[in-house]
Amino acid sequence: MTPANDPRIVLTLDAGGTNLKFSAIRSNRLLAGPISLPTGADNLDRCLNNIVRGFERVRETLPEPPAAISFAFPGPADYPAGIVMNIGNLPAFRGGVALGPFLEDRFGIPVFINNDGDLFVFGEAIAGLLPHVNDILEKAGSPKRYKVLFGITLGTGLGGGIVRDGELFVGDNSAAGEVWLSRNKLNPAINAEEGASIRAVRRVYAERAGVAFEEAPEPKDIFEIGMGRAPGDRAAAVEAFRRMGEVAGDVVAQALTLVDGLAVVGGGLSGAAPLFLPALVAAANADYEGTGGRFRRLIPRVYNLEDPADLASFLEGEQREITVYGSSRKIRHDPQQRTGVGLSRLGTSEAVAIGAYAFALRKLG
Repeated sequence: MTPANDPRIVLTLDAGGTNLKFSAIRSNRLLAGPISLPTGADNLDRCLNNIVRGFERVRETLPEPPAAISFAFPGPADYPAGIVMNIGNLPAFRGGVALGPFLEDRFGIPVFINNDGDLFVFGEAIAGLLPHVNDILEKAGSPKRYKVLFGITLGTGLGGGIVRDGELFVGDNSAAGEVWLSRNKLNPAINAEEGASIRAVRRVYAERAGVAFEEAPEPKDIFEIGMGRAPGDRAAAVEAFRRMGEVAGDVVAQALTLVDGLAVVGGGLSGAAPLFLPALVAAANADYEGTGGRFRRLIPRVYNLEDPADLASFLEGEQREITVYGSSRKIRHDPQQRTGVGLSRLGTSEAVAIGAYAFALRKLG
């Protein structure tokens, strides 16, 4: 049985420092919600009460009892034990809070917690970009198929996750895919998140436009300025997103050197893809300049799956037939080493919910 035809219901939550988004999933489809409540991140009683209230409101609408609760919560955390220790944007959790056991006592069902970046990529691997790409490859007559998906989320921070052959890779410390700690290509003294996040876009815009950071617009407004649809410093807006794309592209390249798969991009800033995705792909395809000359940053060529011309080249590849030595039998293959970067096909919140659903089903057996 796969998540797509499993009849069990799982309550899910996409938690952030500002809002809590509750839903229920069955058979990879939204059954109830989403319902949004404030996080109350600075008051533990208020935060826990809102989490309980949100799950209760969703549960009341269900046709049958849920089998589990599974959700994304910002780390650092001991996810297997259900203990959250985030004090960055969740100061009420200082010292560690046993959130999973608390909810198990309250609802009487298993509770699973994971990182939002991990669950986003898991959702896209199950029902989003990964099956979409494999489907269009099949329809194009290509023998190429992908089993590995790396992904990033661009928003308040820079999240990441890895899925291989249908399994979420979490690591021995539940810290796999923490790419926000990658080195920043444009400023190696700081981490990549400072170059690929909401504050990074606002910071570069402020510097280029000659205004204080506090006066910089929000990224959605900077995007409109960059597209020429709103008043402001258009050159500064374009450069702010281009620089974010370059930093994010180097992060993607670093990850793909290890995992060798497709890459998916989500998060609140992904809507600005026209201004950053070309720079991201260009950074991943960049060359190194060594003592023996120039050589590629990555072995596979990276294609922009949102660009029609790039997508057509990606689907075509280099299909060939090889005759087996000593016989007339022919083998069809595609020798071109390539990968692609595309945007979320589900939307970030839905991908997180489906990832949380699948994660719970795997744990339940």
